[in-house]
Amino acid sequence: MRLTMNSLLKLQLLFAVGLAIVAATPAYPSIPGADTSDCSFAGGGNEKLIPPRREVYGNGRIFDISHRYVNDMPAFDSNEGIGEFLWLPKSMKNGSIANNSEMKLPTHTGTHVDAPGHVFDHYFDAGFDVDTLDLEVLNGLALLVDVPRDKNITAEVMKSSHIPRGVRRVLFRTLNTDRRLMFQKEFDTSYVGFMKDGAKWLVENTDIKLVGVDYLSVAAYDDLIPAHLEFLVGREIILVEALKLGDVPAGLYSVHCLPLRLLGAEGSPIRCILIK
Repeated sequence: MRLTMNSLLKLQLLFAVGLAIVAATPAYPSIPGADTSDCSFAGGGNEKLIPPRREVYGNGRIFDISHRYVNDMPAFDSNEGIGEFLWLPKSMKNGSIANNSEMKLPTHTGTHVDAPGHVFDHYFDAGFDVDTLDLEVLNGLALLVDVPRDKNITAEVMKSSHIPRGVRRVLFRTLNTDRRLMFQKEFDTSYVGFMKDGAKWLVENTDIKLVGVDYLSVAAYDDLIPAHLEFLVGREIILVEALKLGDVPAGLYSVHCLPLRLLGAEGSPIRCILIK
């Protein structure tokens, strides 16, 4: 996608004025909305209580670009998915006064954010965790761009993207979205990601501080650690991974991403939305 500074300013002006069904398990007997066969009727009427599950809100103004957590969503370097992650130890059906769930899953599961301590141990020891990430970087104007579908994101690809100076947040949509990799249980090492030279070029030649990608790692599998090191060594760039970017038109949006305030954690699940 080629976007000149003039067209970017116009877009900014316009901006300024303007399911997977989860089966019940012994650990968690029912997921609200996943199975409505046993739902009570609303107010004694003839309609069942069916909760809405949406991807788009406000007649197309708001897009939810975070993935829904399900047992079969992929986990890094695993063919088994994330597995069972939700339990209901206190259930009203079993006599408790309220339903209280418990959850256990890796911090780099699903749509998530990386902090510098993810790949730098001295940053981890010093406390550069997700609670130190700059919310101003994680929220603001962002470009959603399409990159060539037949290659990883190299320096050449970055040059050809013509992302103008001044753009601080970019979400990169790749072949991963077309292949629906985040909807497949098995981890796929052939996913598209940044190569080391692409990461280095972005750091040295753009003003981008938020990098969003559409699979579990910003870095291609063959350049996994080298590309991460390029991005995170300066502690200025925030990586948001496993974004759900299908059916969202490329262009300028306001992105809003909020990680959990996990003291000491180098990653966190994150809810991300785009607003036109």
